[in-house]
Formats: sequence, C-alpha cells, structure tokens
Amino acid sequence: MATRVSVQNRVRASAHEGFLTLGGSLWAKIVLTISVVVLGIYILHDPQPRPNGGTWYGYTLGTIGALLILWLTALGIRKRAMTRGRWSLKSWTSAHVWLGLSLIVIGTLHTGFQFGWNVHTLAYALMMLVIVSGLFGVFAYATLPRVLSDNRNETTEPQMLEQLRSVDRQLNEAAQPLGQDHADLVRASLEQDPFGGGLWARLSGNYPRCTTRAAKAAIRSETAYKPRTGDDPLEKIDALLERKEAVLARVRRHLRIKALLEVWLYVHVPVTFALIAALSAHIFSVFFYW
Repeated sequence: MATRVSVQNRVRASAHEGFLTLGGSLWAKIVLTISVVVLGIYILHDPQPRPNGGTWYGYTLGTIGALLILWLTALGIRKRAMTRGRWSLKSWTSAHVWLGLSLIVIGTLHTGFQFGWNVHTLAYALMMLVIVSGLFGVFAYATLPRVLSDNRNETTEPQMLEQLRSVDRQLNEAAQPLGQDHADLVRASLEQDPFGGGLWARLSGNYPRCTTRAAKAAIRSETAYKPRTGDDPLEKIDALLERKEAVLARVRRHLRIKALLEVWLYVHVPVTFALIAALSAHIFSVFFYW
C-alpha cells in the first residue's frame, strides 16, 4: 500500500511539474554543459586569421546548429501525439525550449562574430528572432493561464457572453419608455460590435470608441445629481449600463489574454519557415563556393 501511494504521489507531482523544470531542470543542465564546452573549445581554438564559420570548428558548430533547428521544428508534429514517459510532449517541450536557447551560443560562435549584409547574417538574425518570439511564448504560457483563470472567476467564455446578451436584452426592454436622445444612446450600445477594433484593440484592451462607455457617461451626467426615486427609467438604464461595462471589461480581458497566448505564434511559426529557407540558402552558398 505504501509503495502504491508513493507511486501515486510521484505521478501527481509530475503532472504539476512545469516543463521548464521537468526532471529537476535536466535539460537546463544539459544545455548549460553544452554551452560551457563549446565556449571553452572556441576560446582554445585559434584559427588564422580570425574565427569564422569556415574553420573545422565553425563547420562543426554550423552542422550541430542546423540539425538542432530541424529537430526543433519537429515539435509541431510531435504535438499531435499525446504520450507519457521520457519523451512525453512535456519532455519534448522542455528539450525544445532549452536546446533552442543553446542556439544563441552555438549559432553566435559559428559566425565567429563576422556579420554583414548577406544571407548568412540573415539566417542568424532570423534564428534570433525565432528564439526571442519563443521566449515570449514561454513567458506567456508560464504566467497567463493563471491570469486567464482568475479573470473568468469560475465562468466559461460562453457563460460570460451569455451574461452580456442577457444585459443587452434587459437594456432593450428598459429603453422603451425613454426619449429619443436617450434611446439613441442605448441603441448605439446595443448595435455596436463590442469586440470590434481589430487586432491592436484586442491585444491592448483599449476600445476608445466604446458606445457603452459613452452612453453610460452621458446618462450618468444626468442621473448623478438627481435624488434616487426608484421609478426613473434612466436610473435602471444607468445601472444596466454599469453592469454591461463590467461584463464587457471581463470578456475583453479574457479575449486579450487569449490573444497574448496565441499572437506570438503568428511571428514564431512563419519566421521559423523563413529561417529554414535562409538556412538552406546559407548552406547551399557555403558549399557552392567552397
């Protein structure tokens, strides 16, 4: 019984272990070791007239770097197979992140710090852009899911949208006895797409032309200094617009966090393909002019 409990505890701990620290940060230690070794050899290596990618060590690092890049791109294929064990998706992702970071050292030493306006430097620049976008992705997946969960407050996205529709229905009914000017304010709030504004609005959470906010401000300016009677239609509209604005804020935060979780892929994936193309051109030109 004690052995069974111990195994269950290990499985539970593994399930909650982050991919960055998986296996006691095994891949971080491997990458640190690799980086120290290749840097040490680079320092001891004394090519003439200066370090560059055309030395035996430069070719070695270039080969390692190219193979690593090709292996790292295989994560997209690996995601389609959910397995457990040493090469589970979490293990693969951990290796992907840390070995990807090792390319900063391997790729830079491969160049011998020789840069110029050519396809070789282009491949290096694209590699660094892929790594930087990947780091943003790591940060996003390490921090944003909890923020997303806290913002939902035990409600799902469909439930939040239904709350919004419910308030709109109440607003539509409450606006029937209003005068034309006030009814137009409420109608503008009901007719506007609350999530329009494009990608920037989604990422920034800034909706400067929000008609709900404008309607609430206009009606609040009239109701703020009036005594509460309980039978003024504007009082109910004011309360409903305030409620709608609060629901809108939560849904917009939800969509913003989801966008931040996804948007880095729109840089990371296309630039990865551009990197492979530039890497192919780099390798071809090196051996063509060898």
